Amino acid sequence: MDLMEKIVSLCKRRGFIYPGSEIYGGLSNSWDFGPLGIELKNNFKQLWWKSFIHERDDVLGLDSALIMNPKVWEASGHVAGFSDPLVECKNCHSRYRADQLDTKQDLRVCPNCGKNDWTQQKDFNLMFKTHIGPVEDTSSVAYLRPETAQGMFVDFKNILSSFPKKLPFGIAQIGKAFRNEITTGNFLFRLRELEQMEIEYFIPPPKKDSDWQKYFEEWRKEMWRWFDLVGIDSKKVHEHEIGDGERAHYSKRTIDFEFDYPFGTKELYGLAYRTDYDLKSHQKYSGWDLTYRDQERGESYIPHVIEPTWGVDRTLLSILLSSYYEDEKRVVLKLKPYLAPYKVAVFPLVANKNDLVSKAKVVYRKLKDSLVVVFDDRGNIGKRYFAQDEIGTPWCVTIDYDSLKDSTVTVRDRDTTK
Repeated sequence: MDLMEKIVSLCKRRGFIYPGSEIYGGLSNSWDFGPLGIELKNNFKQLWWKSFIHERDDVLGLDSALIMNPKVWEASGHVAGFSDPLVECKNCHSRYRADQLDTKQDLRVCPNCGKNDWTQQKDFNLMFKTHIGPVEDTSSVAYLRPETAQGMFVDFKNILSSFPKKLPFGIAQIGKAFRNEITTGNFLFRLRELEQMEIEYFIPPPKKDSDWQKYFEEWRKEMWRWFDLVGIDSKKVHEHEIGDGERAHYSKRTIDFEFDYPFGTKELYGLAYRTDYDLKSHQKYSGWDLTYRDQERGESYIPHVIEPTWGVDRTLLSILLSSYYEDEKRVVLKLKPYLAPYKVAVFPLVANKNDLVSKAKVVYRKLKDSLVVVFDDRGNIGKRYFAQDEIGTPWCVTIDYDSLKDSTVTVRDRDTTK
């Protein structure tokens, strides 16, 4: 069994992640986050919010709507250009991204049926279309947002009005985005319903390249700091400079932070210099004045933007892959203690001894006042230890017969087993 299979199996068995709609046969690459998965995810999302909003004076938080005025997506370029190249096998009608087939099969044969008979390549827009109101016509068309960034650009002027800030400053949000991907797969890597942690960092228009490059470099360092914060193995992370002709239309420079997944080295996060494209475009399409009045310079201008982006689902996957450890005796998730779903597990040494169970519950209630704690009195103590190792609980507290005499307990460390 390879590492990905082990991770997927552990996630389902221990309640981190379940297949979506499983009792109905599932839904392609849809996943539900179970009791432990949502705790782990919330822990690093809260850490991200603390690190990049609460601990800084220059970034403000936002939670914008999932469904926005459809003109937003015209202005951003998504209606016209947010697409992947699609080809269909004429024999079995399987559909594939043409650029991925180029790499894997050179478009010679269909991976599903082995035939070599394709339709002409066409562009497939990745946005999920819906309708607002009771009538489904062109006037009611709307979209589920394909990214979180545009909400921050659209609310730029509102935030400035409420919280006058000097440049540079940023707007940050965590939220869902939806992309009707042609090809999904590899567990949490490529999803149709995904979550992003994103910052739009507004800077004055640069007079020379070094003006924007210094902010770009600051955020590049912040992204490397994040890997250490959450326990992503930095030896498996690589920077990939996106070349001319490959970058998004709005970007003057983009770095992808790639991770060595078991299925290959692929994108984890991104850092882009979006210039002034977005605000300028929204000003044009909306008719609103989105300029910033710079009191020190004595001028008004459209700010430029540095954008660091973190994928929530890929963060979770890379944390699991980085923390997974096994030997001949046990499987361990060596999670950072502040990320672990449970910080402490409390056990009575013997499950059916009422005095030990009562004492253990006293300790459990004391700890529960300030920590996320789990109580377990099922079966063999050794198996209970190994179960907590597998879900990443840093410490186990055992109440034994000495505890009844002198109120001492045994504390076991997850990583050392001491």
